[in-house]
Amino acid sequence: MKSLTLLNPIKGNILLALSALLIGFSACKHDPPKPATTGPTPEQTQYPIDVARIFINKCATSGCHNEASYKGAGSLRMDDFEYLFNGSSNGSVVVPYSPENSSIMYFINPSPNEYDNISVEPTMPYNQPPLSKQEYDIIKDWIAKGAPDKNGNIPFGTNPDARQKAYLTQQGCDLLGVIDAEKNVIIRYIKIGKVNNIEAPHFVKVDNQGRYAYTCFVGGKYIQKIDTRTDEVVDEIDLSAYNTGFGINVVNVSPDGKKLIATQLLGNGYVLLINTDDMTVESTLAILNNPHGIAGNPTYDTFYLTGQYGNTIYKLTIDKQVTKLSLDENPPVSISYNGSRDPHEIMMTPDYSKYFVTCEKSHEVRIMDRLGDTLIKAIPVGKVPKELAVSKVKPYMFVTCMEDPSKTSSLFRGSVYVINYNTLEVVKRIDGSFFQPHGITVDDRNGKFFVASRNASTDGPAPHHVADCGGRNGYYQVYDLNTLEPATNIRYEVTPDPYSFDIRFK
Repeated sequence: MKSLTLLNPIKGNILLALSALLIGFSACKHDPPKPATTGPTPEQTQYPIDVARIFINKCATSGCHNEASYKGAGSLRMDDFEYLFNGSSNGSVVVPYSPENSSIMYFINPSPNEYDNISVEPTMPYNQPPLSKQEYDIIKDWIAKGAPDKNGNIPFGTNPDARQKAYLTQQGCDLLGVIDAEKNVIIRYIKIGKVNNIEAPHFVKVDNQGRYAYTCFVGGKYIQKIDTRTDEVVDEIDLSAYNTGFGINVVNVSPDGKKLIATQLLGNGYVLLINTDDMTVESTLAILNNPHGIAGNPTYDTFYLTGQYGNTIYKLTIDKQVTKLSLDENPPVSISYNGSRDPHEIMMTPDYSKYFVTCEKSHEVRIMDRLGDTLIKAIPVGKVPKELAVSKVKPYMFVTCMEDPSKTSSLFRGSVYVINYNTLEVVKRIDGSFFQPHGITVDDRNGKFFVASRNASTDGPAPHHVADCGGRNGYYQVYDLNTLEPATNIRYEVTPDPYSFDIRFK
């Protein structure tokens, strides 16, 4: 476990939230439940028998997590193996191989001193004797082994070459969350980083082949390479020779997956060209003033990089020629000033004719002609626009505006703007139950998009439970690409500070 102090899980606003929300495990508030008489016996389920005896006899009981009652019990159904992994009204409750991040373990732990280090009230099973230490350990060990069914099949383990997934960095826990794009739930947490201190995985990018994901750390010295078939770290590169390696903010992968560009958000930040086959630095392309966002041309020999402060886009060629481009009528400047744009992220349209740039300080998106490198249009958006995501089946560019005051409720903060990249008009401003939305990705295959809310500020929605690494949990939501409305009403809770999103197959 990383060296952060755990929150007290049974005090403060988390307990208040549990009492107020009446969701998840705490929804079973009845007389002592009895085993369901119409449901399956433990032997009839697909659970391993020792797990089945606990879940069927003590959880999937009358009034709680069985077929008849689960919708009133946090939408968590437990009367057979296949239902458990649909999750609850708060998202995943069991994450294979990760008992420390499976919220079911917090609720069935009656003793944080004797059983484990996290316990959340009310203890489940509700109004029954708590699980024994032996029963608790059976569930914990089962999850640690991948939560297999009685035949040894691991959930979400089939079809590894083609399964559509979304990847989400968890800055507060040094984890990479893996989301099944069909069921929308977290199916794995990949432990990333190198040391016991939090290294803050900042950005994730999957290659166009859907074969590897790459993540970088603002508080670490590495870029790590993840095999998307096994969801394991398979290689990495140590960048400590470049300004100690800290501050790598963004990575961008070539269309063929063979090369990687990385930027270092420092006053003398490196721009590095990396060979992804052996994870070695091929070349230092430039040293620039606070380079951040990256977009490449179709042949991946010219790159456009945002200078985080000022009004400047750097145009950088593979042979190390640098041109400063202004986003407005003023000469290019690389420091923040009164009236500056402070460009953050940059993204090409699918036909590479234009690139979109989010401008944090001026609260707008600036659209540039790629061939002429001239401004086409400036579109006002919400406060502090951050990340971009593009669809290829709809003419939409999505923009997260992290600090935009909500138009629907004072309980929420942030918006998502949808811009038609052909007509350059705002299609819709989405005011969902966001709180500090940042990462966003589009799943064209399944007609949806995912939005991550950091929820890092203490005035955001109180989390349903705590995380093993401490800190304040964030969440993500799923939207329908056709209607631009929520695809589900669930806020899928994850570990602290979900930050950067990318989809596997684009």
